[in-house]
Amino acid sequence: MHRLAAQFAVRLLCLLSLICATCHFARAQTPTADKSAENSSSSHDESPEPQTPAAPPDDAKAEDTLTVFPHSDTARYWISGQANIILQWNPMLPAKYSGAHSFGPRAQNATSRVYTLFLGYQLTHTTEVFLDVESAGGHGLSNALGLAGFTNLDVVRNPALGDNPYLARVMIRQIIPLSDERISATRGTLALATSLPARRIEIRVGKFTIPDFFDFNSYGDDSHLQFLNWTVDNNGAYDYSANTRGYTDGVILEYDDHWWTVRFAETLMSKVANGINLDADIGRARAANLEFEARGNRILHRDGVVRFLSYLNQANMGNYEQAIRNFQNGETTVPDIVASRREGRHRYGFGLNFEQEIGPQIGIFGRLGWSDGSNEAYEYTEVDRTIELGAFSKGDRWKRRNDRVGAVFVANGIVKAHQEYLALGGLGFLLGDGNLTYGPEKIVEAFYTAHLWRGFFASFDLQHINNPGYNKDRGPVLAPGARFHVDF
Repeated sequence: MHRLAAQFAVRLLCLLSLICATCHFARAQTPTADKSAENSSSSHDESPEPQTPAAPPDDAKAEDTLTVFPHSDTARYWISGQANIILQWNPMLPAKYSGAHSFGPRAQNATSRVYTLFLGYQLTHTTEVFLDVESAGGHGLSNALGLAGFTNLDVVRNPALGDNPYLARVMIRQIIPLSDERISATRGTLALATSLPARRIEIRVGKFTIPDFFDFNSYGDDSHLQFLNWTVDNNGAYDYSANTRGYTDGVILEYDDHWWTVRFAETLMSKVANGINLDADIGRARAANLEFEARGNRILHRDGVVRFLSYLNQANMGNYEQAIRNFQNGETTVPDIVASRREGRHRYGFGLNFEQEIGPQIGIFGRLGWSDGSNEAYEYTEVDRTIELGAFSKGDRWKRRNDRVGAVFVANGIVKAHQEYLALGGLGFLLGDGNLTYGPEKIVEAFYTAHLWRGFFASFDLQHINNPGYNKDRGPVLAPGARFHVDF
């Protein structure tokens, strides 16, 4: 293990050296931007305070301020935090039978808590570093078992990990300008520059979570203020590399050019399915992710985005058909995906993701997802096919412009070998009723989030799930929830 860690550290050091050399060469080859462009970027030099318009009334400032404490647009550093507390419950649900990984048939409730401290620093106008510390505690309904589209994205699938703080993200961002033209950018927890070259290369190296940068969707991507379900906030068929807490180590390369972007990531897989430890031997296990993003206003002359995603995972994976054969040959008492694992197996898939504004502060969004499904679902959730369609609105029309409301429908499915594996009593890391009468898992979710004051928000969420765990013999599941969120 120490040898593998040393190998990874050497590779990382070599890559960082290459990045620094590339950046130095690019800076030397890039013409100096004109003064007006340079002034549009965040400056660390001392300069007279710009004149500002008269301050709005206190009520208006309170309504427009969405953090407890103000954050500078010019400081080198970034310090912020958030707290997200979610309470969910469900009444008793019909069930002809239950297994080891079933969603529990009894009425129950559960509370999750996620606290995060975000830190960032601009070393130069083109180099930024980030470090986030997080604590995730509590648990989910039925300990996050029995649903492919689980009801709470904040839940850690292994409650035994506890709520001790851990390092969630640590990364460096390097921007390589390829044009003098600059565009405005929003400053936040993972990006500090307030303007960027219209054409550029961005490189990120370190520890992060893949959904920070891939399969993003403005309307269906945020468990803190919007939807909560796993397969609403992410593409369920995207088995993105991650440990149990959702983080991985790797490199992201991104090219941006006005209306389009392409990004690629090479990241580490966990050592075992849904495991907490990552495998540092990239010759044995790794994940490749590629996404193309196109932006424009061709529909109704309003903003829209389409993203095309593909991924390829390699790891010590089990195979559903092999697990069934082993069982039929008497080698195991039930189909056992763990016993069928072999190094060098692959799982791959594709995704389509869109969002489209159809009116002021009103939008629709959706996803399609497909994975080959022959080898086991390894990292995220047990979904081989998914379709999602939803609508979202801000509260401008009822004079609550920082409120938001949304509704969505998702249908998830699995391939025939996966169905047979579960029907014969096999267990996945999330599913296993001991039997199965297959039906697509169908989810409807709706939420309303109210802005209370500054960084304080409260939400109500309701989810209805037919065929939980793809089983017509169980459910439906009704899961109301309440959420309290603070942005510091």
